[in-house]
Amino acid sequence: MAGAVSYPAWIAVDWGTSNLRAWAMSDDGHDVDHVTSDRGMGRLAHGDFEPTLMSILAPWVGDRPTTVVACGMVGSRQGWVEAPYTQVPCKPQSGIVTAPVQSNILRVHVIGGVKQDAPSDVMRGEETQIAGFLALNPDWDGVICLPGTHTKWAHISAGEIVSFQTFMTGEIFALLSKQSILRHSVSDAWDDDVFVDTLSDAMARPEALAARLFHIRAQGLLHGADDGWSAARLSGLLVGAELAAARPYWLGQSVAVIGPQTLAQHYVTALQAQAVPTLQTDATQMTLAGLKAAYASLKGTP
Repeated sequence: MAGAVSYPAWIAVDWGTSNLRAWAMSDDGHDVDHVTSDRGMGRLAHGDFEPTLMSILAPWVGDRPTTVVACGMVGSRQGWVEAPYTQVPCKPQSGIVTAPVQSNILRVHVIGGVKQDAPSDVMRGEETQIAGFLALNPDWDGVICLPGTHTKWAHISAGEIVSFQTFMTGEIFALLSKQSILRHSVSDAWDDDVFVDTLSDAMARPEALAARLFHIRAQGLLHGADDGWSAARLSGLLVGAELAAARPYWLGQSVAVIGPQTLAQHYVTALQAQAVPTLQTDATQMTLAGLKAAYASLKGTP
């Protein structure tokens, strides 16, 4: 006779616009299995969330009630349920709401985002990574940088997000390298020395950004600059302009960088070139740690 099926104690979910990641969690807080799906919330109609999640999690759920803790854009106005933003200063996971379900199988809790009224800014998903970092580094006071499509800089004090600022650096890089005239010059090649040299140039004269961008195209046409030079030059100009604007966040601070390995390393390189003490951490690890912290708060445990 086959043995009894072993189901997870609960399920952690990171549900973004393009993808969904889920982890089956044990009683002692370890992920015993995981799955990634391209069923991002951006592809779903409002009534599709519950059946989509049920189909993805079916091997883990069975017929008994299962707790799900979710973060990301699934809590946006266009998502399953709108999980309201909490105004800074605040703990990074101050608001958690329950999503409406038709069955009695899933109990879905969605983590809310964080907002700032002046200057206007919002985050959704990054607050969970911040919560995860603080769960693993409870005495951290300083700045957390979260590179990505929309890079966040967050000032942390006494376990709270005091203020934050968003930069569209990643999206601008994608647009320029794929849809502008620079698409003929930029590839996935890379040159670290060019990146570091360009950072200093961009930080010294950020107002010259638009002219320096076209210089990339001209350098390729006139002097045969290779793709690695061009990609590093473009990134250096954009990240350098970002660092110049974000100077009040990192100057005189310790900075933790949370992001995908390669992108986070570029930011670490940029900050270390300014003699900023940095700590690089893994984005997936911090997301999962944040989801575990949210589950613990729901259970009323430390």
